Amino acid sequence: MVSPYPSLLIPDSALSVAGLTLYIQTLLEEDDVLRQIWVTGEVSSVSRYPTGLFFTLQDPDAKAAINCVVWSSQLPKLSALPSSGEQLILLGRIKLHPQRGQYQLVVWQILPGGQGLMSLRYRQLRNRLETEGLFDQTRKRIVPVHPQTIAVVTSPRAAAWGDIQRTLQERYPGLVVLLSPALVQGDQAPESIVAAIQRVARDGRAEVLILARGGGAVEDMACFNDERVVRAIADCPIPVIAGIGHQRDESLADLVADVCAHTPTAAAEQVVPLFTDIQSAHRQRILSLQFSIQLYFDTKLNKLQRLQDRLVKAQVHRQLQQQQQSLQWLRQRLTQSATRPFDQARQHCQFLAQTFDSLNPVAVLKRGYAVVRLTDGAIARTAQELQPGQLITIQLGQGDLTAHVIAVTPSSSHSLTTDPYPY
Repeated sequence: MVSPYPSLLIPDSALSVAGLTLYIQTLLEEDDVLRQIWVTGEVSSVSRYPTGLFFTLQDPDAKAAINCVVWSSQLPKLSALPSSGEQLILLGRIKLHPQRGQYQLVVWQILPGGQGLMSLRYRQLRNRLETEGLFDQTRKRIVPVHPQTIAVVTSPRAAAWGDIQRTLQERYPGLVVLLSPALVQGDQAPESIVAAIQRVARDGRAEVLILARGGGAVEDMACFNDERVVRAIADCPIPVIAGIGHQRDESLADLVADVCAHTPTAAAEQVVPLFTDIQSAHRQRILSLQFSIQLYFDTKLNKLQRLQDRLVKAQVHRQLQQQQQSLQWLRQRLTQSATRPFDQARQHCQFLAQTFDSLNPVAVLKRGYAVVRLTDGAIARTAQELQPGQLITIQLGQGDLTAHVIAVTPSSSHSLTTDPYPY
């Protein structure tokens, strides 16, 4: 084969990829310092598998990281287990994997080194923002039930953008989906995300915003813990749904967002209902309305039929006659009740009149009795009150007469055979 570079001499000592990898592996693994070395750093991205425990040890300030592994047989011998955000001191050796051309630290022992710098910064920022009320449930906005225009802030080259488009198209066809591109990883990501959110706000068409990124290492999610991003989400004029990372990851952007869906696909599912569910609910409402109308008419028809049956069975004319008889009987009772007091009063008046007539002195005089009065008009009740020669007036049933007393006879010599004077 003719060389495309005729002037370039290729030495016979050129190494193959395997040979170069073996040379590097020998340098690393046979180095006296790297065969047993203590390393300190902050833990992130811890994953447990049957073969062992895999995690990343990083230096937040220097932006450096190294992959670490503790094989399952070594786990019981550890003084401490790695946990994300912790500062640890590791003892191990450097191991290179020829297949991938990558090196890692095989850990023999782990000692606690205090709280990690990145974790400490995260907690301090979280506490400060929480004190300001940015995470309060009372400030969470309600996502529209049927939004027609949705904005998405993510990387146009990320798988999250494709997942969101596909999910929205399947669930609710006909939506207007606006992409506001942004970097979602790296040092420039926070500024890019803030600019993308502000771009959506200025556009003014979207009713809800999805901030999305697929899963990744904790280091890759650092931009979503940036204070600038958190405040941009809080100041966004429309509801924000965060679909960031996986469920095991929790960023400050998740806490400040109005809805946290954990993954881009879940965020798309939260923003719109399933169209088939809407159709099914609509059909169910139609059936319920038809059933209610039919039930209403059936109830009214049954009531009308019962009334007709009652009219037939009741024989209205007979009931009218009975009611007329009842009214006549009530009229008689009312008349009797009204006239009875008058009859009783009339009878009492007659009785009083008869009693008065029987006690009237004139009536007594008409029966032949007389009243003897003295000259001063006083009634003489006994013979002893009179003197011979005294002038008296005698009142008869008809008329009066004047007489002189000739003699006075004591009462013992006479007895009356008629009724005494009623006085």
